[in-house]
Amino acid sequence: MFSALAHAAGLLVLVLLGTIIVLLFVGGLPAFRAFGAGFLTSSAWNPVTNHFGALVSVYGTVVSSILALIMAVPLAFGVAFFLTELAPGWMRRPVGTAIELLAAVPSIIYGMWGFFVLAPLIGTTIKPWLASTLGHVPVIGDVFRAIPGDSSIFTAALVLAVMITPFIAATMRDVFLTVPVIFKESAFGLGCTPWEVVWSVVLPTTRASVIGGIMLGLGRALGETMAVTFVIGNTNRINPSIFAPGNTIASLVALEFPEAESGSLQLSSLLALGFILFVISFIVLAISRMLLPQRGRV
Repeated sequence: MFSALAHAAGLLVLVLLGTIIVLLFVGGLPAFRAFGAGFLTSSAWNPVTNHFGALVSVYGTVVSSILALIMAVPLAFGVAFFLTELAPGWMRRPVGTAIELLAAVPSIIYGMWGFFVLAPLIGTTIKPWLASTLGHVPVIGDVFRAIPGDSSIFTAALVLAVMITPFIAATMRDVFLTVPVIFKESAFGLGCTPWEVVWSVVLPTTRASVIGGIMLGLGRALGETMAVTFVIGNTNRINPSIFAPGNTIASLVALEFPEAESGSLQLSSLLALGFILFVISFIVLAISRMLLPQRGRV
């Protein structure tokens, strides 16, 4: 009976996953038929004229998630390194618990904090500084060009980085603790510093799980909705500057889904965007699975 229940649970997951994929694809099929491959390359989004495209929201989703990962991974690694190698014993549990509690904060709270505190701070300090220092550099200058307004892809990425850091840091800390103590003691006996032990012993041993934690954070960033909606600006255009407003698939669906009429091309386009987001998440997972055999497993 237990074996049958276990098999049924596994099959149920596959059935639910397949049902979601089919429903999203069937719901978005009218949009794919109406616009064809141009749906993926078009930046139009006009409910009045029934012209829709996914390019802007896909661009915002990918760019904001990658920026969030670039900011979150070093911070999460630093937290995990501190908790496992440098922090005194009495400090490790409280700090570790505090990091895990950050993951329990509702996303709308992060969105409100980003809108009322972080966005004005970026607009008055970080954006002018980056624009004055890197905004005039050839090739990359347009990326850091100052754009009027506080809401931007960079602000959304920073909020996402704060949100996904607890997930990545907690995973890294847990897998770092699984490294046999004798490995570390042997490295210390050879004269290695704590940094050399982590870089040369701990990370090679736990790379697979570390990559899994990073991909977990990326998955959270790709699908985040309310926190991003508060601070990204929700503008349907592409600008090379990270300080320009934009939108993501999740924020666009959240804003327009309640207003979309049943059976309309707008609703079909939103469902098509949901299907595209599902495909992006699947590609990220597939890439992570391809990388794991090259890194070894814990």
